[in-house]
Amino acid sequence: MAGEFGKPEIVEEEVDILLIGGGMGACGAAYEIGPWLDEAKKQGIDLKVKLGQGGNGSLRRSGAGSVGNQHLLGEQDPADYARMVSNDLMGITRDDLAYDLGRHVDDSVHLFEEWGLPIWKQPGDEGKALVDGGKPVRSGKWQIMINGESYKWIVAEAAKKALGTERIQERVFIVKLVNDKNDSNRIAGAIGFSVREHKVFVYKFKACLLVAGGCVNIFRPRSVGEGTGRAWYPVWNAGSTYAMAAEAGAELTMMENRFVPARFKDGYGPVGAWFLLFKAKAVNAFGEVYMDTNKELLNDYPPYGQAAVPASCLRNHLMMKEMREGRGPIYMDTVSALGKLAETMTPKEIKHLEAEAWEDFLDMCIGQAGVWAGENIEPEKKNSELMPTEPYLLGSHSGCCGIWVSGPTDVGAPTAEEHADRQDSQPPAFRLELGLSLDDHRQGLFTAADGVGASGHKFSSGSHAEGRLAAKAMVQFCMDNKDHQPELADSVADLVDEIYRPVRNFLESKDYTTAIDVNPNYITPKMLQFRCKRSWMNTSGVSTMYQTNAKMMEVAEMKLEMLKEDALKMRAKDLHELLRAWENYHRILTAEAHMKHIQFREESRYPGFYYRMDYNFVDETNWKCFVNSIYDKTTKTWNCFKRAHVDIVDKSKLFK
Repeated sequence: MAGEFGKPEIVEEEVDILLIGGGMGACGAAYEIGPWLDEAKKQGIDLKVKLGQGGNGSLRRSGAGSVGNQHLLGEQDPADYARMVSNDLMGITRDDLAYDLGRHVDDSVHLFEEWGLPIWKQPGDEGKALVDGGKPVRSGKWQIMINGESYKWIVAEAAKKALGTERIQERVFIVKLVNDKNDSNRIAGAIGFSVREHKVFVYKFKACLLVAGGCVNIFRPRSVGEGTGRAWYPVWNAGSTYAMAAEAGAELTMMENRFVPARFKDGYGPVGAWFLLFKAKAVNAFGEVYMDTNKELLNDYPPYGQAAVPASCLRNHLMMKEMREGRGPIYMDTVSALGKLAETMTPKEIKHLEAEAWEDFLDMCIGQAGVWAGENIEPEKKNSELMPTEPYLLGSHSGCCGIWVSGPTDVGAPTAEEHADRQDSQPPAFRLELGLSLDDHRQGLFTAADGVGASGHKFSSGSHAEGRLAAKAMVQFCMDNKDHQPELADSVADLVDEIYRPVRNFLESKDYTTAIDVNPNYITPKMLQFRCKRSWMNTSGVSTMYQTNAKMMEVAEMKLEMLKEDALKMRAKDLHELLRAWENYHRILTAEAHMKHIQFREESRYPGFYYRMDYNFVDETNWKCFVNSIYDKTTKTWNCFKRAHVDIVDKSKLFK
């Protein structure tokens, strides 16, 4: 029986490996880990595994619930993929991680198709599987077209079948990692709570995979009201990966990086298929293609401005010039694009094309189809507005913030301590096995997907592949440490007391007023989240057109300190509010990391994503480096520092 609201039942479990999260990375690990557990068993080591899935719903609905971005390299060189990732993230990425993902990602895509994911094929190849040589329809060099509305259900069912439902605990929100009592550089456990029952779960383990997604709703959304603001990335991504890792002492990297996608206005509908498949162009209010009229701005950012394909942030930069100078609104020219394609099509093919235009939204962002219907927009007759969104922190899409991880040992890449000047024209020969170790200097901590920093452009398939790589590495880690007995540095009573502090705040003060939402002794999680977004008005969100400076961040830092104090007074009148309270704790720590990194990096590395107006340039001499940080949870201070950037793959062929 579960306990009472204020006195939860405490469930203690000891496992060897804990998977924290339920997105594509966790599903990849859940699918892959079985054969490696069998190998360990043959050597007399019987490892116990558990998956604790967050509080937003079932495994089927975690992470990206429906997806359109899908990478497939096919015959292309993983080194070229590493170059693309580097170029789109303004030159500062881990080539070893990108290359390693490039050589493994196709295997996950082949599995998705085997499990039932519909993948578009070239005429004549409709019934031919990718693994058998079937040619996909590509939207650009790296992405292929899929019908992704049931994507996560397909992948989650494969993960559940492989891992076994008895090893999966759904609707358990794990909120805190616990260090080892005898080794502060080791992770020994984690604690979380059920969002359906009055239970707290305390886990002890040798290794864990922290894959709880990126971070949404730090910044005020452009679209307000309507569910507290529509967002582009999954709204249940609360920075838990970054916050839990930081509190455990992990080294973070590139937390100054963020992604500001240009999306269809109001509905946040995706633009990739329109640009890449339908060949549409973005224009200003006068029909001018601003990528052409503003192309001289690219010369301000050598060498990246001279790339054949400008980085995502630079494309935003050119759009914002139009908006600042009064030539908005910005439109996706769907009319011209569909009209051009229709010139060579039959009426039946045109009808199919128009259906695909709607399908692009229905697969990923149904709300945008609702906007079209509500505003009488037919894409073949009327163009739709585009708008850059609020910022998001992530590591699996067009962003690269996250945890500093070890990489593959077979690519000639230096270790974290050896990041120094070197230049190899090509990587050495690569093994084709799943062998990436993703643990950082916190022994036993592994990550994947949004958690892996200084990488990017993984999308769903890459996140799944990274989870698979980490699964093998975790089993090996446990085999190498089979005699280790984890011991929690904190008492279970203290941990439970911390987790249920918002509940205690409510129960102790709820009778002070007659309206439970109005009380001088606590603040509701919803109101605190509004305050969090207000605290960031000075840190380069939509209200400042993504501009900030040192003085503006001083104001934000002051407000953030007050916010952290008030966060200790958050209330939880039920389990849902307890979930929201802990999401806020994670968002606040993630937001602080983001701000500290921007303060430390004295340049504007990502124009179009953010501008430090006091250092409004890219400084290749002093700042072509990784900005990393370690958080001290005792003093609650951040130590930011540089790590040297290393080019393993020759980048010269990127540029004109």
